Amino acid sequence: MIALPPGSTIGIVGGGQLGRMLAMAAARLGFKSHIYAPEADSPAFEVAAAHTVAAYEDEAQLAAFAKAVDVATYEFENIPVRTVEFLAQQIAVRPGAKALACAQDRLNEKTLARELGAMTAKFQAVDTLAQLEDVLARDFGVPSVLKTRRFGYDGKGQAKIFNATDTKQAWAAMRDAPSILESFVNFRAEVSIIAVRGADGAFAAYDVTENEHRDHILHRSVAPARIAPDVADNAITTARAIAERLDYVGVFAIEYFVVSENDRDTLFVNEMAPRVHNSGHWTIDGAMTSQFEQHIRAVAGWPLGSTELKAAGVEMINLIGNDILTWPDIAAEPGAFFHHYGKKTVRPGRKMGHVNRLLTKRPE
Repeated sequence: MIALPPGSTIGIVGGGQLGRMLAMAAARLGFKSHIYAPEADSPAFEVAAAHTVAAYEDEAQLAAFAKAVDVATYEFENIPVRTVEFLAQQIAVRPGAKALACAQDRLNEKTLARELGAMTAKFQAVDTLAQLEDVLARDFGVPSVLKTRRFGYDGKGQAKIFNATDTKQAWAAMRDAPSILESFVNFRAEVSIIAVRGADGAFAAYDVTENEHRDHILHRSVAPARIAPDVADNAITTARAIAERLDYVGVFAIEYFVVSENDRDTLFVNEMAPRVHNSGHWTIDGAMTSQFEQHIRAVAGWPLGSTELKAAGVEMINLIGNDILTWPDIAAEPGAFFHHYGKKTVRPGRKMGHVNRLLTKRPE
């Protein structure tokens, strides 16, 4: 394909903080951004050349949006697949609907990972309480984890089952939605790989990132992760195989559990995110090319940038809820890189910003 020249317009579906940071990265490369989102107060609107406020199902508005941009992408995976399919009839959308459909269903994700030879938790589709009780008794046992197949994030849409008395309560939490039952994985760490595949098939990956969650929300990420080189290579190999199977274009993340047995680590694929990812925010200040610039490069058909670290290590801390009110202290801290998402309302559990710090040595 012919690379889009500076001055072209990147269409971004979704107007949250990821869309905001994509638009900022696009501007640095000389592109304009047009944001499409249903929320009138979307943070990305503030940094874009144009925006459209409309429902994702509004085909008249989507058609007008397609005419106003040179290529389109999306900032999160919970938009309708039909939206991407409709846009793709009129303009290139990167990544495509195939990747979105896979990432929207945990059953599809796990099945794909297994097909490509990766390890996952044992899993089984569950559609009724009776089926859940039968599978638990016959195949799984406890502890297990029940999750909705679609639209779960930050710990939402899942429930742990420790004994038989938890079963009805766990199913009630799913609200009769199609679900997936997974065996409990006793992991020592959670890591993720942020990778990118270009429109020409070129592939690059950042250092594997180690993640710490609090209340099911990402709190801290550090890179490089404290895993052996061969384990890191395995994470990258799996990510590349998934990207090639899905004909993926853009940045994506694969989350893994690190399981230790007999002093050896094994990776279990947990989830895929077909977009830039919270655990990759450290790349803004800690890598030669940020994940956001990298995504814009891929979407626009440009050569991929370097994924090399700028320091021995990098730390990212999410600013959740009232954490954002500590901005004066962060601003006064030498070497702290403060990022505010422009959200007007502070709420518990809401991601309001993050701070990056370069480390003088690798995480230990």
